[in-house]
Amino acid sequence: MTTEQVLAHRPGRLGRRLGVLSVVAFARVLARRPPAQICWVLRQASRGARPATFAEAAAARRHTVANSAFCAGPLGCLPRSITTALLCRIRGGWPTWVAGVRRHPPFGAHAWVEAQGTAVDEPYPPDFHIPLLTVPPAERGSAG
Repeated sequence: MTTEQVLAHRPGRLGRRLGVLSVVAFARVLARRPPAQICWVLRQASRGARPATFAEAAAARRHTVANSAFCAGPLGCLPRSITTALLCRIRGGWPTWVAGVRRHPPFGAHAWVEAQGTAVDEPYPPDFHIPLLTVPPAERGSAG
């Protein structure tokens, strides 16, 4: 059975849109890699960045879903979270990237970003997921 779904999709300026779509393309490729490789790449990207504010992370997530119908969809959480984190990095900050599973059955994996201790624009209540992998902002001066 097929169900119709309407997604909010309002692309922005062409230059910004091309920039976001290039990050989305990279994120979609990275999302197909093993979790250890995803974390390694994101740890490298986070080096030297300051912690992103909630507003910065929310803006990056909005730009991601406004310019990529795939990332806005129900199966786009992993590339959406990677793109959001990388867009924050381009702007100098880094949110905490998180991947985890539902706390209660049925099993479901999910990926999201957090900033200032709060999940950014997620429809789930706090503690709905158990974090398994996290890439927080790197501490200043840490060797990695």
